Amino acid sequence: MGEYDEDGGAVPGGPKPYIDRQSMPTRTGLVCPDVRGNSSRHDIDSRLSEFEGLAGAIRLDVIFSEILKVREVKPATYLGAGHVETLADRVKADDIELLLVDAALSPIQQRNLEREIGVKVLDRTALILEIFGERAATREGVLQVELAHLNYQKGRLVRSWTHLERQRGSGGMGFMGGPGETQIESDRRQIGDRIALLEDRLEKVKKTRAQQRRQRTRAQIPVVALVGYTNAGKSSLFNRLTGAGVFAEDLLFATLDTTVRKIELPHGREVMLSDTVGFVADLPHDLVAAFRATLEEVIDADIVLHVRDIANPDHAAQAQDVLGVLEELGVSSETTTMIEVWNKVDLLEDATLTIAAAVPAGKVMAAIPVSAHTGQGIPALLLDIEKALGEQSRTYHVHVPHTAGSDIGWLHSHAEVISRQEPTEHGSDFVVRIDPRHRTEFLERFNGRIAATDH
Repeated sequence: MGEYDEDGGAVPGGPKPYIDRQSMPTRTGLVCPDVRGNSSRHDIDSRLSEFEGLAGAIRLDVIFSEILKVREVKPATYLGAGHVETLADRVKADDIELLLVDAALSPIQQRNLEREIGVKVLDRTALILEIFGERAATREGVLQVELAHLNYQKGRLVRSWTHLERQRGSGGMGFMGGPGETQIESDRRQIGDRIALLEDRLEKVKKTRAQQRRQRTRAQIPVVALVGYTNAGKSSLFNRLTGAGVFAEDLLFATLDTTVRKIELPHGREVMLSDTVGFVADLPHDLVAAFRATLEEVIDADIVLHVRDIANPDHAAQAQDVLGVLEELGVSSETTTMIEVWNKVDLLEDATLTIAAAVPAGKVMAAIPVSAHTGQGIPALLLDIEKALGEQSRTYHVHVPHTAGSDIGWLHSHAEVISRQEPTEHGSDFVVRIDPRHRTEFLERFNGRIAATDH
């Protein structure tokens, strides 16, 4: 708790968070505008429920939450004058300290609403950034969240803080508390300088991650990445598959930091399983950009497991949001093998799940119904992962003469050696499995010495 030094480490004795919501929760009002004519995959009740979940993720004391019918968006305040007046009266009557609006407010709209209603106002983006700021635990996570905060902040400078190095709680620069609206000279220059510094540090993180991935590639260990909407049960599934103790709770954005563990598939093949941050509708672009180094685990994965909360009535719309973020990262079912994992089947009234939804086009395999809680469907999922990896790879019988000793080293470092026969006077014969990424080099290097191939 407190400040972070320039390397992202906690500074002992730093200032406490401005508001400790565990002992003094912020009295909060929540409104979900239903704008006429605006198309959304999510119905308004699901949107309200999710927004309440976001508020609950940082333990806000939600005094009221409601849907507001909005005929047209007002440039000055987003909401109409009648709604603003009603909210001002409600805020005063209920002694509200914070108003959350499930919309993307412009700086002018945010400032005008605060002036008219008389309390701090946060839009959806700011709330998500606030949650990430509180969840970030590692040095990398703190840097990523702070960068996203500053990119969001630089365009508005509606809020201010006493010192740009100050951090909230365990994470990035928050909006919830603060010393007031005191203006700070050279805000924009300081923010720009800080952004440049953070981007430089995250570039170093990116290089470190790239080096780790290269080591896994050389070791020929495939990577399987878990992705999904927040609270779909990714971390619970990760724990079920690996036996790891990753924090998992019925909470939006319960975990932020990527965790990688090695697991063994039914027939002995090892893979690296990667758990990533959950996605959400209208995930701020600044966050996607800031977490790109983390999400590159997904970009380079051999298989992507798309985890869906099948018990959530809004799961189809959530799935489209996840696929949208993946496309923004350059990952699609056309280029990456995806397996849909339909989690939480134990919560369904009908125990015999019928897969009726159409499977998306491309390389998406049939959906696998599972329960991370009970373990139902886990053996079938592991078999499907193994099958998908097998379809990507090909098995070859190759001869290596005694004079080509370096080729044996190449096989052990770039291929999976399934068997090796006793050497003869002419050399050694191997059965190897080659992944697509090394197949071209293999065929060129061992041209003329491949006795047979199995598909």
